[in-house]
Amino acid sequence: MTIEINANAARTPEVVPLRSGLPTKDELLVHYPARFTWPQLKSFINSGDLGLLKRDKKLQRRYDEWAITIQKEHGSVMNYLINHRLQWGKPDTLSLISSVLDAELAAMPASQNGHSAPYPTPEYFKADIPFNSELICIMQNSWPYSVPTEIEHTLIWSRVPVFHTSIIPASIDARIQQDGLCGFTGSTSTVDSLPSLESSLPTLAEWGITMDRIKCSPKLSDEEEVMVHNAGKEVREFVKRRWRESQWETGWFVNPPRLQSVRGLAHIHVFARKKTPEEEAAWVFDDNA
Repeated sequence: MTIEINANAARTPEVVPLRSGLPTKDELLVHYPARFTWPQLKSFINSGDLGLLKRDKKLQRRYDEWAITIQKEHGSVMNYLINHRLQWGKPDTLSLISSVLDAELAAMPASQNGHSAPYPTPEYFKADIPFNSELICIMQNSWPYSVPTEIEHTLIWSRVPVFHTSIIPASIDARIQQDGLCGFTGSTSTVDSLPSLESSLPTLAEWGITMDRIKCSPKLSDEEEVMVHNAGKEVREFVKRRWRESQWETGWFVNPPRLQSVRGLAHIHVFARKKTPEEEAAWVFDDNA
């Protein structure tokens, strides 16, 4: 279900009434304005402390109220996810928040959206898993973090693990268990140009975040840092397939197993920003240079 707002009407609290339950994009825009900028969001992801990613406190209270209703109806939020919300291998039809990719993917030939032959179940998440595979569910986060409304917050739920001993050497296991995995695609600027955590503290004050509470893992050896980067290769390449770098800039992360909300079901967070026509042209030019 999608609630339509007159595109010519000013988005004000009077025009966009505050409801209960799942929020619409217009409600997020009017009643839960973004607290973080895109560069700040990327800085939080790059820090390794994924606890810095916060949901608007008012939206969190709305979620908590919704969760009570869901628990009464389904027994638990986990049951709701597994038995109702996760539509394995199908387009996301339950979210009130749409994606720019929806129309594009709907028009895509089946040969590009999936495999004509059965896809064998791999040991762990692979970059070439078809978008319509019953091994995964791709959906918009109905309760997104406090990010600009032009940033799409997508979840990729997976029936196969993202973390596996085949791709995570023992020497970096402790780091992965602490921080999980993260990365960026289609970046139009370098990591070094991101705002410092210190400069972003005012935006985190509402949640009581101070520098001494931020948990950043110490840098590993150059060789081990390469191992961490390689451990995220399958996720990174999947993200590149779905959000083409010429058109999208993304920041993605996977919570470590200890923080998975549903045990045995991994999920990947992808924050995606559609590039401007100028950025797209510049990227194509660089590719052809």
